[in-house]
Amino acid sequence: IAQHNAGKTRSTKAYRPWTLLFQKQYHSRAEARIGEKYYQSGCGKEFLKKTEKRGRQNLRLNQKWL
Repeated sequence: IAQHNAGKTRSTKAYRPWTLLFQKQYHSRAEARIGEKYYQSGCGKEFLKKTEKRGRQNLRLNQKWL
């Protein structure tokens, strides 16, 4: 993420800043490629949108308690 936000990655430079919404570890490179393909599909994008929405709601709730 640091490289993306520093503008070192040409393809993502225009879309800064980036924040980590979701992280998952895989046992093999092949499994990771399957997961990457899923998250780039329509269903995967919908999952990520819901995850982002929940994360933003939780962030707002946590900030209220500070």
